[in-house]
Amino acid sequence: MASSDKKAGFNPLRWDCDKYGCFNIKRRPKIEVFSDCFPGRINFGDVDGIVEINGKGLMLEWKSDCKKLPLGQQIMYERLTDTQKITVIVVIGDPETMVCREAFVFFGGKETDRSSVDLEGVKLIMLRWVKWARYGAKHEA
Repeated sequence: MASSDKKAGFNPLRWDCDKYGCFNIKRRPKIEVFSDCFPGRINFGDVDGIVEINGKGLMLEWKSDCKKLPLGQQIMYERLTDTQKITVIVVIGDPETMVCREAFVFFGGKETDRSSVDLEGVKLIMLRWVKWARYGAKHEA
């Protein structure tokens, strides 16, 4: 089995808060300092996760609670996914426990309906995306 096919994937985001302090304070850039670089209320947002396979990107957006995405974020995801080079999966759940409640996907400039999912359901969406990115299989949300 090739190292890229191992089930216990590589995880570069291991951080010991007890040993090194709070990751958000120690390692996250303070993106708000760039607010005067952009017009109006436009500014950087954080990316919760991103991966690329064969020139196709999958971006993870995690929301703890989300009735509706902010309009600017929705427009951005529609535009970013319009070329079908990037897919965005939005997961609603508890990031501390990784309990997932809902997920939906942006692809081809469109947003899928929300569906109730658990963590395994989110992983299934990601595995389908990997199959599409690697082998050109049908893209499924």
